Amino acid sequence: MDFSLIITFAFALIIGISLGLLGGGGAILAVPVLTYITGMEPVQAIPSSLLIVGVTSIVSLILHALKKRVRWRTGITFGLAAMVGAFIGGRVGAYVPAVILMFSFAAVMIVAAVAMIRGRREQQRDNDEGEQLPIVKILITGVVVGLVSGFVGAGGGFLIVPALALLARLPMTSAVATSLLVITMQSASGLAGYALSTSLDWALALSIAGVAVIGSFVGFWLSSKIPDRGLRKGFGVFVLGIAAVVVAEETIQLLS
Repeated sequence: MDFSLIITFAFALIIGISLGLLGGGGAILAVPVLTYITGMEPVQAIPSSLLIVGVTSIVSLILHALKKRVRWRTGITFGLAAMVGAFIGGRVGAYVPAVILMFSFAAVMIVAAVAMIRGRREQQRDNDEGEQLPIVKILITGVVVGLVSGFVGAGGGFLIVPALALLARLPMTSAVATSLLVITMQSASGLAGYALSTSLDWALALSIAGVAVIGSFVGFWLSSKIPDRGLRKGFGVFVLGIAAVVVAEETIQLLS
């Protein structure tokens, strides 16, 4: 087996663990891994990332749903809006130069890292599914999050989780679980946007997704074993490092 593929699979495990444990975050590693290690062009790495994230999120969603952590009404409302934004983002991203895509991705990674390092406060009030939701805010936020996700190929969990916790007033465990529903929906939509104009190596992407799914089982198991505060901050620092590598690599290519 090629060494670069072994490294790719190792990172796929990390991606799966992060999705299963945190409801997001690990997905933003997929694009730089697929670009710099696996050797894909960004325009192929981004839809491949969406496929990997989507498949892994479905499995993690099922695991959390069995624990009755998912708020289906809130997630579907947010997810439908995010799907619209993700499809538009995917269509636009397919025609954007690779360097712009990668710098945009680095910017999103920095935002994600700061959010992880700062952490999110556990909501004191649990939102009953029967309570009326701030529907307009949720729809607008969903479209914006989906647009960013589809454009740069990130699952968007690092944006979805705080949005659900703040706007829908979900406790952190429910926000994490429900984010997986939204990620699944918008990843499918963003992938559809790219698939209309971009060819994928389906066999490779699905094999990486299979390894990420294994990681998601580990992440789900860890979710009931350890607090995520320290892990989230550590992962945030790691993501900042990856963002720095992306910026440096793209800057070198521009200057060379």
